[in-house]
Amino acid sequence: MKHANCSKEHILYLKKKRRKSVLINLARVGLLVVFLGVWELLAQLKVIDPFITSSPLRVAKTIGDLYRNGTLFTHIGITLMETFIGFFIAVILGYTIAVLLYMSDSACKIFEPYIVVLNSLPKIALGPLIIIWFGTGYSSIIFMTALVAIIVCIMNTLTGFLSVDKTMITLMQAMGAKKRSILFKLVIPASLPSLINTLKVAVGLSWIGSIMGEYVASRAGLGYLIVYGGQVFKLDLVMTSTFILCILAGGMYGIITLIEKKLTK
Repeated sequence: MKHANCSKEHILYLKKKRRKSVLINLARVGLLVVFLGVWELLAQLKVIDPFITSSPLRVAKTIGDLYRNGTLFTHIGITLMETFIGFFIAVILGYTIAVLLYMSDSACKIFEPYIVVLNSLPKIALGPLIIIWFGTGYSSIIFMTALVAIIVCIMNTLTGFLSVDKTMITLMQAMGAKKRSILFKLVIPASLPSLINTLKVAVGLSWIGSIMGEYVASRAGLGYLIVYGGQVFKLDLVMTSTFILCILAGGMYGIITLIEKKLTK
């Protein structure tokens, strides 16, 4: 049996923990169902104007229309592609830069104020320049996605490196370890929770970046549908695209959570 070698107290603890997890998941689903039900009820009773706020049934009908005309998965696929590529570029490049800055105290002190300034800069202001540099294709949107997420990836990862127990570092230094060995044998493994948190933050920022990029320069994608729907007052299309974005972002966040569970084991 799975718990044959466990004490009765430990088995009860595991059952209680599993029961709590099930209840939390049920509460999450229940909250979503209640929200959608109240939204639809208010729209049907005309308490809110369904033309402005749409409703779950109108959203479902719009999804069906997009599916029937063959554009639903095209727009979803384009936005997913832009978001995933920008996400991976931001995480990989941001992690690499954080490692390089950690290895050099001087470089960290020199570049830190510039990183802070770039993080506070509204990225949408660079939209016209990005279009000139990369054109109006996928490249500009992917660049915008990576640009929005990369600074936070650098800062969070570097903070995780610097927050590792100084006593452990001092002990390794006393045993003759070089900074490179300390980085790979202590700092990187110890900062794994910080990396997971960075990935979670980068997920949200990547979606923000891709939608911002599609606002500025796009002919397809969920961001394009939102802009187009707002221009022609098809607000059902706007709400539908937003609803699909929420599902996709939640799914991507769920993948990161599964990775976290596997790594923390």
